[in-house]
Amino acid sequence: MAITFAEGTVSGEFRQVFGAMTAAPVRVRGTWLEITPRYAGYFDFHSNDQRRGELNLTFGISGPAVPSGCSIGTDADPVRLVLKETKASTVVSQDPLVVAFGVADTRFTVPRTSGCGRLGAVLDAVLRMPSPAGANSLELDARVGLRGYGSAGAVASSASGLISGKSR
Repeated sequence: MAITFAEGTVSGEFRQVFGAMTAAPVRVRGTWLEITPRYAGYFDFHSNDQRRGELNLTFGISGPAVPSGCSIGTDADPVRLVLKETKASTVVSQDPLVVAFGVADTRFTVPRTSGCGRLGAVLDAVLRMPSPAGANSLELDARVGLRGYGSAGAVASSASGLISGKSR
């Protein structure tokens, strides 16, 4: 998964702007299905003592006979990740500045499938959806490249992250 975003202070107020997210499909173990993470309209990578960031995702489902538009979750009912730091940040490169860290969420819920037509109930059964909090986990290794830019009244940085991980 690769995410591009910008954040910084504009006229004294902290702001973030989402750029883009790309991800490769991941095979669902023991099935003919693949799922592809997709941005679902919300992110907040401003860290605090409680979390490293938040990200809403849906997962496109593909495979034989799976209709286009079939997904786990929707923009209105996404998988809502609240990422906690699992590995402290380390500097990978000074120029350009690149930091690496680990994050995980073990408390998110997963909604049922959507847009899957008559296959919806079958896919829900195969994927065990919906899935309650505590039954899911996602661990990610993140690398974030930082680049500063600025103009009168704005001090900001742009970041692009490459995230890889495993889920249960």
